[in-house]
Amino acid sequence: MAGYFEPVGGDERGAAIALDEVEWSILRSVSVQVLELIGPGPEEEEGADPLAALFAEGPSEPPSDPALARLFPDAYQTPDGPPDAEGQRLSAEFRRFTEGDLRTQKRERLLEVVRTLDTARSTAPTGADGLLLTLRREQSERWVGALNDIRLVIGARLEIEDDSTVEKLFELPDDDPRRPMVLAFLWLGGLLESLVETLLP
Repeated sequence: MAGYFEPVGGDERGAAIALDEVEWSILRSVSVQVLELIGPGPEEEEGADPLAALFAEGPSEPPSDPALARLFPDAYQTPDGPPDAEGQRLSAEFRRFTEGDLRTQKRERLLEVVRTLDTARSTAPTGADGLLLTLRREQSERWVGALNDIRLVIGARLEIEDDSTVEKLFELPDDDPRRPMVLAFLWLGGLLESLVETLLP
């Protein structure tokens, strides 16, 4: 394996990848950071009533953090920019009833990544140079969502708006403080693309 996902198995196709310690650490670290950015759900707060959490409504206003705004965009947009007054009203209503569930879904996918990484490390043979990570198909599907969310957050931090912005990132000098984040963004893009390919018929 050459640092990207490859298909494994027969009818129940899965995916596998070999990660070194640095890759494992980066992947786990960014997953945890995005988890912390999203925050705990109502059901995870101390003393929370599970029944009340089930019927809790979400926020009606979009997040002020640009990274969270990428993860939870307005549902109604105009082709040229933000929604008009009616679009804002509809977006607020939609957000109020869906954002809580969406946050839960994104947290669960990121937790799946962290747990899978931790399991791979804890079961690796002593003295192994790297870790072999194997995903079942349903795990791969959750990983695709998690990797995409991580890239959305990093893209927001790098202020990436379109392909032309990405191209400019290749021109950054080696001593630019954004360089490590850019490399992580590009590497995660390759991981995501290779994982999606393992899911194709």
